[in-house]
Amino acid sequence: MSPRNSEEGDPAMSRASVLVVTGLVLVAGSAAGLSMVVASPSATARQAAPEAQELVNPIPATAESVAVGKRYYRSFCDDCHGPTGRGDGGMAMAGDTPSDFTDDVWDHGSTDGEIFVVIRDGTSSPDMEGYARKLDEDRIWHVVNFLKSLSKR
Repeated sequence: MSPRNSEEGDPAMSRASVLVVTGLVLVAGSAAGLSMVVASPSATARQAAPEAQELVNPIPATAESVAVGKRYYRSFCDDCHGPTGRGDGGMAMAGDTPSDFTDDVWDHGSTDGEIFVVIRDGTSSPDMEGYARKLDEDRIWHVVNFLKSLSKR
């Protein structure tokens, strides 16, 4: 996807264009050329919040669901987030610190829907990819139930 140009064919562009791609804000303008600003994770979470807050977890948080979610967590998440969810798994390669699910801070939103969207779509960090191709929606909801069970909140 390329930014729109108000004067077709004019590479200088008379007005600045903004393109938001997975948490990055790219700004192109005639005076500045091209500059890049990385959006904060909280800004990215706020952008996703309207859709995410509308989502309702269709899977009750039963002991069985938490156990299923734990199985998928162990397969896909604990290398980075650690076996107990403290963010100490050690496999985050881009230098970010993985979220600690046992503390009282949810970096990308605390509702079931917000957590679901982060697992499904990933975050602006290269370390947190989306898992929509690896886990179907029901499995992601089970992981959400497991993660919520780790919280001390």
